Amino acid sequence: MVKKTLALIIFSAAFVFFMPYMQQGIQYLLTGHEQIAELLTNVFSGGDTGNLVRAFIALLSIPLIVGLVPAIVFWLVRRRWSPIFMDLIWVVWLLQAGALAAVFKA
Repeated sequence: MVKKTLALIIFSAAFVFFMPYMQQGIQYLLTGHEQIAELLTNVFSGGDTGNLVRAFIALLSIPLIVGLVPAIVFWLVRRRWSPIFMDLIWVVWLLQAGALAAVFKA
């Protein structure tokens, strides 16, 4: 219990200290999402189904790219698949989905 409390305090202090850098990283994530969504408007129609598919692909593409780059480097070095590949994808997806939900305008 003491270790978990100490870890919570340390992570909270690190979060407060590195918040400007985290905000910039989240902004890059959102900018990348918007650029991919804009590129996909040329492929999919403007209807409801086309917009849904475009948003779905744009939401999945950034975490997959961010997860694949270190996984491929890990594979080139170790010749086996990265054990944290899916964990990294989930973390990036959760950050991106949270940021998109925070800036969503109905």
